[in-house]
Amino acid sequence: MDLTCIVVSVLLQCVSAAWARVLLLTDMYGTIHSPSFPEPYPMDSDIQWNISVPEGHQIRLYFMHFDIEPSYLCEYDYVKVYSESEELAVFCGRENTDTERVPAEDIILSPGNILSVAFRSDFSNEEHYSGFEAHYSAVDIDECRDKNDEVGACDHFCHNYIGGYYCSCRYGHLLHSDNRTCKVECSDSVYTEGSGLITSVNFPKPYPKSSDCLYRIKLEKGFSVTLDFDDTFDVEDHPDVICPYDYIKIQAGESSFGPFCGDKSPARIQTGSNTVSILFHSDNSGENLGWKFTYTSTGSECAVPMLPPNGHLEPRQSKYFFKEHITVTCDPGYSLQKDGEEFEHYQIECQADGNWSGRVPLCTKKESQRSRRSVV
Repeated sequence: MDLTCIVVSVLLQCVSAAWARVLLLTDMYGTIHSPSFPEPYPMDSDIQWNISVPEGHQIRLYFMHFDIEPSYLCEYDYVKVYSESEELAVFCGRENTDTERVPAEDIILSPGNILSVAFRSDFSNEEHYSGFEAHYSAVDIDECRDKNDEVGACDHFCHNYIGGYYCSCRYGHLLHSDNRTCKVECSDSVYTEGSGLITSVNFPKPYPKSSDCLYRIKLEKGFSVTLDFDDTFDVEDHPDVICPYDYIKIQAGESSFGPFCGDKSPARIQTGSNTVSILFHSDNSGENLGWKFTYTSTGSECAVPMLPPNGHLEPRQSKYFFKEHITVTCDPGYSLQKDGEEFEHYQIECQADGNWSGRVPLCTKKESQRSRRSVV
């Protein structure tokens, strides 16, 4: 290689090195342009502008002038716009054709708060091209609009402000520590009536996320609770793992039932207990409708007492349960005899342990001198 070639090669390397650079821009707005603009840009240029603005903003970019060497698919000179690893656009030429694209009046918005613009020119230009001039500015991201369908959006209400957003919840709900999920306080419900209806919060609308609800049925000893779930049952589940997300668990005395989840209602549950705890857990995702069940109670059953000769039981039933009463009476001319006393009628009650409160007295013929007494 002769001396002239060496000198030319060194000069080209110097020029190339001069235009191969990366510029960091952090202002809220600014202008970028090709080298030497508005004069023709040099060959072998390689320059990149990395623009970053504060979180909660995105970058708006538009071109005021564009004049770059045209080529098939912009393989010679080009302007490339991308956000991190995502390519947003590649421009070259003076007007649109089937193989090249110019920005014209296009406005480019970055997905986030980072945007890069790269300009590349190759080793030759058949004509002089003046390059480009572009402006950028930071604009507020409306998270309430743009994130509404994404993971991380607010459960109930979203409020946008410059540079960010915050969430709030409907009345009766509390904002979770993740600052987006709305949960409920639902662990103080105690049911003492003999029957009732219990549902998940908001049923049949989706139940709250990130909540642990405890419902307690507490009846008098001697009663046994039965649960019947509604056909509408929709609790988030998993195809391979048993209820890892949301579930219902039931504790009745020493017995446990569940966990239950999915879209199939649990079968009737006869708890055999007078106290029942229903725990419902939900995680921080999902839009399932929840559940509803009715509960009923039956008392302990007492055996049908033996009917005394010449006596009557009121009411006469095939079964008697806790707290039900029987009144014993006798035919005319007979009275009840108990502990040496005479009674017109006598009453016994079915108790929690399944036994009657007393034995049925016998009916005997009345004697005029006997003392008479009615006991209820």
